[in-house]
Amino acid sequence: MKKILKFIGKYKIFLVLSVLLATVSVILQLYVPILFGDAIDQIVAEHQVQFDTMWVLLREILVLVAISALATWIMNMINNHMTYHIVQDIRSQAIRHIQRLPLSYLDRHSSGDIVSRIIADTDILSDGILLGFTQLFSGIVTIVVTLIFMFSKNFWITLLVIVLTPMSFLIARFISSRSFEMFHKQSETRGNQTALIDEMIGNQKVVKAFGYEEKASERFADINADLQKYSQKAVFYSSLTNPSTRFVNNVIYAGVALVGAFMIPGGALTVGGLSVLLSYANQYMKPFNDISSVITEMQNALACANRIFDLLEEEEESPDVGGTINEVKGNVSISHVDFSYDKNHRLIEDFNLEVDPGMRIAIVGPTGCGKTTFINLLMRFYDVHQGNIKIDGKPIDRLSRHALRSSYGMVLQETWIKDGTVRENIAFGKPDATDEDIIRAAKEAHSWEFIERLPKGLDTVLYEDSISQGQKQLLCITRVMLCLPPMLILDEATSSIDTRTEQQIQEAFDKLMKGRTSFIVAHRLSTIRNASLILVMKDGKIIEQGTHEELLAQGGFYNKLYNSQFQAV
Repeated sequence: MKKILKFIGKYKIFLVLSVLLATVSVILQLYVPILFGDAIDQIVAEHQVQFDTMWVLLREILVLVAISALATWIMNMINNHMTYHIVQDIRSQAIRHIQRLPLSYLDRHSSGDIVSRIIADTDILSDGILLGFTQLFSGIVTIVVTLIFMFSKNFWITLLVIVLTPMSFLIARFISSRSFEMFHKQSETRGNQTALIDEMIGNQKVVKAFGYEEKASERFADINADLQKYSQKAVFYSSLTNPSTRFVNNVIYAGVALVGAFMIPGGALTVGGLSVLLSYANQYMKPFNDISSVITEMQNALACANRIFDLLEEEEESPDVGGTINEVKGNVSISHVDFSYDKNHRLIEDFNLEVDPGMRIAIVGPTGCGKTTFINLLMRFYDVHQGNIKIDGKPIDRLSRHALRSSYGMVLQETWIKDGTVRENIAFGKPDATDEDIIRAAKEAHSWEFIERLPKGLDTVLYEDSISQGQKQLLCITRVMLCLPPMLILDEATSSIDTRTEQQIQEAFDKLMKGRTSFIVAHRLSTIRNASLILVMKDGKIIEQGTHEELLAQGGFYNKLYNSQFQAV
């Protein structure tokens, strides 16, 4: 709750105004029974009714009711404003925080679960906050002000009400503690459900190709059954709250009526006065019923809030420094680097490499040997555990991540196209690029041919599945061609392109890599014959290095890898 209050604190002026309006509304609502009681007392006996006084009292009642309704309406508008701005702030902070989280966190959590926290859990939290503002706050004000009014009417009856009240709190607390656990499990299971749906829909072609539909349905049914179980238990426990508090409230109401009835004959209380106290007792108990219902929603909201704040409190990347590097030459020095994703399983050990400016470094090896990890370390997506990596003599941990990453142009095997025009997707890393620059880069990357065929050319709006995988790859290559970075990282950059286009792209890459330090991760070894140095990795270590011809002549691991590509399957 304290964490939520930090976000609410930004809107404390609105909060104070909301509480003041709630107080005004409650005071007016509580003054109305007094006027009703006075009106009742104007009925002295048969044919002895003070109608003039009664009509004055009734007009006052109507005015007070109208003002109270207006105050309540304004209060609800303010509460809505606060709630949705608070939720907006939480979501904005969550998105900013995700950008600063290490890749290790994103690797450990499914995208569906993260999406569920930011969207579904935050929606439920907003409902809880809104109920808290509209009912919880006004309910508390109602209880406090009602007690003050009751004390002004009769001390002993008010004391009776106060003595019996804790019963309602004890019952509500007992039940809510049971329901919170179920709501928490419900929220977690909902996240797992979203992750599975995202996984199945995003990979529907693979699911159908391998006949996985039945298994996917079984997995969904299991998760859905768990969600049903936790939801049912949460609703069951929470549904007990309201009837229990209503029972206590009825006991209080009956007690007020009974004690007040005994006081009337002695003159300690009038009939009108008892009607006022009974009205106050009912007004006093109503917030408990409302609050008991709110508690149910609040339990669900707090369970979701825990998941959201778990994300927000996740440790960010190590603090960024402000170091920059001007006119990158491309000298890369890697000295005694150790790294592992799992402390119990070492991946890269004592890695050493010296790269002169303009060299083309190819990294090859079997799956899981550490090729992609090596790229992640170069880009500082992960920090090394021991050793250091330097660019032009400067340790990369003393450079800002932006300065470091802007020194590289990356083309990965996995492509990413955002919802936007072709122009926006190409100029992603250089927003101020002119159409002439974009067209030049597209021609060099051999993507202009298919861009011209699109309905609106550069202005064509692209979506995830609106173009082929190979065309996506060409656009990603065009991005790099446009930026012309001082260093390049190519991770199987031509894997989704046909042989003819690959040859053209390779020529374009040769032109682009001229004079630039380049790191090439390749599975097709035929594409790296012209590399200045080939690193052969196995189990996180460099086991061989040299040119293509030198490595073939050695007849070692590289020779086996290269020749295996031409063997008949």
